[in-house]
Amino acid sequence: MKKMYLTILSALTLITANATENPTKSAEDPKPLTFSGYVDTYYQVNFNGVRSNLGASGFERIFDQNANSIQVGLAQFKTTYSTSKVDGVIDLVFGNAADLGNYGNVASPITGSTSTALAIKQAYLTWKATDKFSITAGQFGTHVGYEVIDAYVNYNYSLSNLFGNGPFYHTGVKATVAPSDKFSFTFGLANGLDTKQDNNKGKGIIGQIYLKPTEKWNVYLNYFGSNEGTDDDKSFYNIIDLTTTMAVTEKFNLGLNAAYGTQDGLGWGGVALYANTQLSEKFGLGLRYEHFDNNSAIRALLKADGTGAIVDSFTLTGNVTISENLLFKPEFRFDGYNKGKAGSEQFVDKDGKGKDSQATLGGALIFYF
Repeated sequence: MKKMYLTILSALTLITANATENPTKSAEDPKPLTFSGYVDTYYQVNFNGVRSNLGASGFERIFDQNANSIQVGLAQFKTTYSTSKVDGVIDLVFGNAADLGNYGNVASPITGSTSTALAIKQAYLTWKATDKFSITAGQFGTHVGYEVIDAYVNYNYSLSNLFGNGPFYHTGVKATVAPSDKFSFTFGLANGLDTKQDNNKGKGIIGQIYLKPTEKWNVYLNYFGSNEGTDDDKSFYNIIDLTTTMAVTEKFNLGLNAAYGTQDGLGWGGVALYANTQLSEKFGLGLRYEHFDNNSAIRALLKADGTGAIVDSFTLTGNVTISENLLFKPEFRFDGYNKGKAGSEQFVDKDGKGKDSQATLGGALIFYF
């Protein structure tokens, strides 16, 4: 396995030697090959005195799962090749967050082998048939949701419960029609939820409508649905998702993510509000409030006794630009659950006593290029 990773890294290093650091193309010097990536390291303290942020269900945090331990979240190496007719993307990731985000690719065709597919975050091509019509095929990040896996792209470091309960990626094919820069729609077919191979004959449905009512306001209405069971024993997963962003001023942005999902006829969903402001050239603040409802207990976020949970979360994140390629994100997060009977709490303290809330404080150092 070490030899395999060394081979991959050697190949990527060779690619880098011929890649441009600036992805901007010009007519005189197109340079279609680009190379980028990042690595993030984080540390958090959990005020409950425990070493895990996961809670009783093991699903409270998506990627930042450890407390009181210096962790490497994710390392990414991304290569793109773009011309007027085709885009090709190879996006490889390594580390704890990479394995968690790519959990559906764990199976290998070789019995007893660790799957190299865990390293593939994205691998796809886009054929730009015209300037208004394109087709994408392969494994690509989901269109659903406000947040993405890449730590330097999101304003907040820790990810929302809406992110964790929606799709991470799709393996399939999709077509996008864009009559104008203010309207487009996408339709496609994919394997099941977060998987490179399907376990039934049916295919999941991808759908998106994009609107741009004004120059500073973007709206996305997203859908994904698939049979997560077998052909004989069906289990349908569906999610409808609304994502919208508005640049109120050059330094102040608002965002909204609202989603409702069903699985086997039982519903779950929530809403997240975002407010980000750039206070200076080097420093900004981002606030996220999220209400997530899994009272039906159909998703993994549960209380200690296995019953459904409702959570309200507040996350305050600073964005400190240390240098052109280095970010520091200090962050405080509080998660509070609906109170219930004794023994149904979501968390425990260092003495094993049940608690309805947890708070964490820490920071992430992110290098990107």
